[in-house]
Amino acid sequence: MDTIEYTSQQKNRIRLAVSLFYFSQGLAFSSWASRIPTIKQSLGISEGQLGTLLLLMPIGQLCTMALSGRLVAKYGSRKVLRIVVLIYPAILCCIGLAQNFYQLAAALFFFGVIGNMCNISVNTQGVEVEKVYGKSIMSSFHGAWSIAGFTGALIGLLMMNLNINTFYHFLIIYGLIVLNWFINNQYILSSVSVKQTEKKSLFSKPESTLIQLGVIGFLSMATEGAMFDWSGVYFQDIVKAPENLVVVGYASFMVMMATGRFIGDYFISKYGKQRIMQVSGLLMSSGLLISVFFPNFFICVIAFMMVGLGVACNVPTVYSVAGKSTKVNAGVALATVSSVSFLGFLMGPPLIGYIAELFDLRYSYAVFACFGLIMIVMVGRMKVFK
Repeated sequence: MDTIEYTSQQKNRIRLAVSLFYFSQGLAFSSWASRIPTIKQSLGISEGQLGTLLLLMPIGQLCTMALSGRLVAKYGSRKVLRIVVLIYPAILCCIGLAQNFYQLAAALFFFGVIGNMCNISVNTQGVEVEKVYGKSIMSSFHGAWSIAGFTGALIGLLMMNLNINTFYHFLIIYGLIVLNWFINNQYILSSVSVKQTEKKSLFSKPESTLIQLGVIGFLSMATEGAMFDWSGVYFQDIVKAPENLVVVGYASFMVMMATGRFIGDYFISKYGKQRIMQVSGLLMSSGLLISVFFPNFFICVIAFMMVGLGVACNVPTVYSVAGKSTKVNAGVALATVSSVSFLGFLMGPPLIGYIAELFDLRYSYAVFACFGLIMIVMVGRMKVFK
C-alpha cells in the first residue's frame, strides 16, 4: 500500500472510489438476478435446468479461489481490480446475448470466475483503505454492495416495464460501470506484499486461523443465503401472510442488513470486533428462534429484522481480520476465508430445503439458529478478535 500520509480529503476521496467499485460489482450481479425470470422464459429453460445454471456461477467462483488470491498477491489488488471490473460487466452483456442453454452456461461460469476475482481484489482494497484510516470501515463498503442490490433490482424492474430487452439493459449497466472506472480508478490504492520465508504452492495448507475465520463466515453466509432464498416461502407457508405481503419478510431482512452495514463500523470502533460479533450471533439465533416459536406476521417481521442486523457485520469483519494477516498476503488470506465462507452461501439454501422436506420449514430455521450460538463460542475463543 502507498506509504504516504493522506489528508482527510484524500482519505474520503479514496474511500468513495473504493465504495463505488463495491457498488459496481453489486450492480452487475443484481442486474443479472433481476432478469433471471425473463431469461428463463425467453430461452425456454425448465426449473431443473435453471437450478443447474445457478450452480455454475458458484462453481466458477470456487474453482478459481486459490488462483484469484495468487493473482492479487503477485500483481496487487489495484492492477487486478482495474482489469476485472471491466471484464465482469462485459460477461454480463454476454449473458444477455446467450441464445441457448449451453451459451448461457458458459457465460455464467465465467461470470462466477471473474466475479470472484472482483470480490478478492475489491475486498483487498477495502482492507488497505482500513489501514489508511486506522479504524474499521469494511462494513460500510459491504453496505455499498447491498445498496447496489436494491438499485439493480429497481433498474431491472424499470427496464422490464419499458420493454427494454436484456442485452440493452446489461449494456446500459456496462456503460455505467465503465463511467465509474474512468472517474475513480486513479484513486484506488497500490498494494503491499507480505514477505514470506518460503514459496508456497498454489494449494498449500492454509493457516488454521484463516480456516476458523472461514467457518465463522460459513455460518453467517449460510444463514444469509437461507434468508435470501427461503424468507418468502417461510412467510407464505408458515406465517400464512397475504400474497401481496409475502415479500415483506425478505424486505425487512434486507433493509436491516444494509442498515447494519452502514452503522456497524461505528459500533465496532466503539465496542470492539469480538463483542459486536457475539451480539450479532445472538441476534441471528434469537431472530430465527422467535420466528419458529411465534409465526405471527408482525412478530416475524421484527424477527427477520433481527436476523438481518445479526448477519450484517459478520462477513465484512471476518474479511477485515483476514486481510490484516501478518503471515499471508491479504489477497491469499481473503481467498482462503472466502472459499470456506462462500460454501455456506452455496450449501445453506439446499440444506434448509432438505430439512424442510424431512420435517418442516420451522425445524430448518431452528437448526440454523444454532449457527449463531456456535459463532458466539468461536469468536470468544479466537485471539484475533480480542
